[in-house]
Amino acid sequence: MGAQVTQPFKVGMVSLGCAKNRIDSEVMLGILRQQGFDLTADPLEADVIIVNSCTFIESATSESIDAVLEMAQYKERGRCKALILAGCMGSRYKEQLLAELPEVDAIIGTGDVGNVAAIAQRVLSGERFATTAEPLFLYDEQMPRLLTTSPHSAYVKIAEGCNHRCAFCVIPSIRGSYRSRPLNSIVAETRRLVRNGAKEIILIAQDTTWYGRDIYGESRLADLLRRVAAVEGLHWLRLLYAYPTHLSDDVLQVVAEQPNICKYVELPLQHVSDTVLRAMYRQGDGAYINRLIDRIRQIIPDVTLRTSFIVGYPGETEADFAALCDFVTEKRFDHVGVFTYSAEEGTPAAQMPHQIPQAVKEERRQRLLAIQQRISRAKNEGCVGQVTDVLVDRVTDSVCIGRTRRQAPEIDGITYVKGRRLQVGDMVRARILSASDYDLTAVVE
Repeated sequence: MGAQVTQPFKVGMVSLGCAKNRIDSEVMLGILRQQGFDLTADPLEADVIIVNSCTFIESATSESIDAVLEMAQYKERGRCKALILAGCMGSRYKEQLLAELPEVDAIIGTGDVGNVAAIAQRVLSGERFATTAEPLFLYDEQMPRLLTTSPHSAYVKIAEGCNHRCAFCVIPSIRGSYRSRPLNSIVAETRRLVRNGAKEIILIAQDTTWYGRDIYGESRLADLLRRVAAVEGLHWLRLLYAYPTHLSDDVLQVVAEQPNICKYVELPLQHVSDTVLRAMYRQGDGAYINRLIDRIRQIIPDVTLRTSFIVGYPGETEADFAALCDFVTEKRFDHVGVFTYSAEEGTPAAQMPHQIPQAVKEERRQRLLAIQQRISRAKNEGCVGQVTDVLVDRVTDSVCIGRTRRQAPEIDGITYVKGRRLQVGDMVRARILSASDYDLTAVVE
């Protein structure tokens, strides 16, 4: 990982995109601190600034470029001597970015996380370069990791990469093929996080349901859930990003049976029209998806269901979209994310005929969100009067914000909590008093 630094250079980090990217940022910060760098949240004080970028869709790419240009100002306003663009965008566009962003001193990719300290030293020595290692990096419990969230809720990445080749997605080309972490490594990291105050652990991967197939020859997700749920002191265990056709009954049974596993299933369905699903290169069809939702609710009767859809995909007709609206109306998901299709360079979908005008995409998104908004409010109103656990995430002079088991951080609604002397990380019993479209209000019992 490089030699120890000889003077206390300060490093600042801007982390963009998903929780999986956030973990990469936390590992880089841990490595840098271990190698003698000081860390700072103030870009004015930073000698090195790293922007860990996202390029999943066009808007994420634009946000990453804006962040780079904003941080570049600290070469004049502050102490910055080295501006490094890391992450997915670096893997995807390294040569182009080095040419088009003279403000940047180094471009590195998702495979370079473990080398970040040596890379920072090279830039501080006056080098300017682009280097993106093969996307093979996979962190483990031995690596230093500096949490950037409150310690009471932490993500654990159980695998890296993806073996699916959805026609709209760039992730496999950026992060490589699926690579599971050993089960014992994940359990060991969970134990450490819980010892350090974590009450909620959120297991994530590009596809959590594929876990174990590459190193054990079979899915081991059910085993993993049992082992992690057994960690002493863990209050909540949450699983995100389940691929629909690989979500097995044994996994659902574990979720149903283990008391500290949140009865929360998140599976990005993307669409329900057979025509659109085939064009997306997705496995399964509309009939399978319908049966799956019914099966999940049969095995976990009190389940909270979250999904996401893409509207305006190339070739999506009004009939396809109407079928999606009918499906959402019928199945009544608790939480739904709706994204307009983004034509990503290098993907098969970007070359498909019958691209949909942006105005039509936006109009369809708003129509689907309006349907879900009514469902979400009705679901929330059904919670009024219930007494439930609430995990406190934030406390200010004027408001206390937490979440129930039904609410995952950053992607779902929140619960406003009324109570005295509450602190971040408290787990309290509270009665739901009222509901809005997406949020709840509760009072501590």
